[in-house]
Amino acid sequence: MFLLAAEGGESTHNPILPIWQEIVVGGIAFAVLCFVLMKFVFPRMEQTFQARVDAIEGGIKRAEAAQAEANQLLEQYRAQLAEARTDAAKIRDDARADAEGIRQDVLAKAREESDRIIAAGKEQLAAERATIVRELRAEVGTIAVDLASKIVGESLADEARRKGTVDRFLSGLESAGTR
Repeated sequence: MFLLAAEGGESTHNPILPIWQEIVVGGIAFAVLCFVLMKFVFPRMEQTFQARVDAIEGGIKRAEAAQAEANQLLEQYRAQLAEARTDAAKIRDDARADAEGIRQDVLAKAREESDRIIAAGKEQLAAERATIVRELRAEVGTIAVDLASKIVGESLADEARRKGTVDRFLSGLESAGTR
């Protein structure tokens, strides 16, 4: 085969082995491409990847910090709520105690007022009874003297004697009424 190619005057080329000029040009082009990629593209890609990693890690850290802060605030709110419930229960108990104290005060004042009114009524009743007893004694005495005068037939004009007789009569009636 080599002979046939040489006879034709053309240089024969092996299809498996490339031409050495193409290998040189391809190698130089590959070296330039590698240089450009390593000098400009790969550092930019690394910066982009690092920025993305930093953003993701920073986002995770911020999320963790926000979660920790949210948990802390939740605990604070729970503590405040518990404190508010405790305060509300204390206020409610104090109000009940105050209401019971006021109720007891009102009842005590009502009892005092009732006792005062009853005592005043008893005093007034005793004074009226004493007045009525005096009036009745005088009237009974006059009636008794008049009746005795009609029965005896003589006039009991002497006041001292009449008064002593009436008092004795009424004392006798009182002692008879108490038996």
